[in-house]
Amino acid sequence: MESKKTGFVVFGVYVFKLCICPFRVEMDNTYNCIEENAMTPSLTKAIRVKVKSSFSELQSNIDLNEFFFTYHIQIENCSDQTVQLLSRRWLIKDSNGQNRMVEGEGVVGEQPILGPGQVYEYYSGCLLKTGFGKMKGMYMFQTLPEFEPFEVEIPAFNLVLPWVLN
Repeated sequence: MESKKTGFVVFGVYVFKLCICPFRVEMDNTYNCIEENAMTPSLTKAIRVKVKSSFSELQSNIDLNEFFFTYHIQIENCSDQTVQLLSRRWLIKDSNGQNRMVEGEGVVGEQPILGPGQVYEYYSGCLLKTGFGKMKGMYMFQTLPEFEPFEVEIPAFNLVLPWVLN
């Protein structure tokens, strides 16, 4: 019984933090729910992008077909140049066949600059009308100080209710 309660508290605190600040979450080691080997990676032009998604039951309303998923993105500059993330473009699909394109400047209100070897991480979320979906996309970067634009792939990842996988 005690281990179940502990697991619930850890999960509850994790979700609670997402509810307060769904677009940027700083978690200490005690509540770190992201496993390095569980992240989906891609490497484009020496920029590594890793993604991990999870379902947020507290931000969802299953009776109204509102399923909220969060995702953790880690961007690593493996090149020898300084780069800046300018914009993003997402293709979001749900299991009803509905496709949505989302585009905008930067990520979570920022256009981060990454020097060689630097890593930038952020959390965000997506609301679906089904318990299954998929996201993929592209970032537009530029080199600095040359201002040469280039695209970086955001790897495809699934948005799936956790109890469906067990």
